[in-house]
Amino acid sequence: MYRYFIQPQLNKFTNSLIGYEMLIRKSADDRWILPQNFASIPLDIQVDLLKQVANRLALKVGSVSFNLNRTQFVNRDMAAALIDAQHAIYPVTLVVEVTEEESDQDVTIAQLKQSAAEYEQHGIQLSLDDVGTGRNVYESIEALLPDASEIKVAMQNFRQSERTTEIPEQLRYWRDVAAKHQLRLIVEGTETAEDDALLDELEIPLRQGYYYGKPHLFS
Repeated sequence: MYRYFIQPQLNKFTNSLIGYEMLIRKSADDRWILPQNFASIPLDIQVDLLKQVANRLALKVGSVSFNLNRTQFVNRDMAAALIDAQHAIYPVTLVVEVTEEESDQDVTIAQLKQSAAEYEQHGIQLSLDDVGTGRNVYESIEALLPDASEIKVAMQNFRQSERTTEIPEQLRYWRDVAAKHQLRLIVEGTETAEDDALLDELEIPLRQGYYYGKPHLFS
């Protein structure tokens, strides 16, 4: 059995809830765990759960975020299902957070741009996730910035790769990239009062993380 957990996304400066990220979990041994292989989760299950949660959140937030890798993003069946879901959950906006994985090496920038344009025609927004870490460095995503509505920096990724001291510099860099391309910048992995104060100092309003709310089962 699968369920979505939701985690709030906030605008600190206006003290407002702007959306939720939806994180799928699997029931195993009386607890909820991360699925080992997201690609193995039946598409109809993911989309049906997405519709259920988004429709119930419609009066609370303007958007819900949903994670895909690049291979899934350009998949035709996935596109058809998400376009159908966007029509079903309107006026809530579906934001697709796209990551890059080792298995995505055969997906071209041209394919991604074509899919992004199709999604945009139906009101679905593209978010480039985990920028600045792993394979999502600037050179890897530069060509996609005109097609995106949002970029996300995950502070926890820097911590896990022992790059904690780089966080302030990276936040300034991606803040400036977002401003140049007129994109939303959401910083996730905001876990402490010190993180909160740093983002205040850098004048970055959009935040997500344990400091504001842990993922919780939506029921």
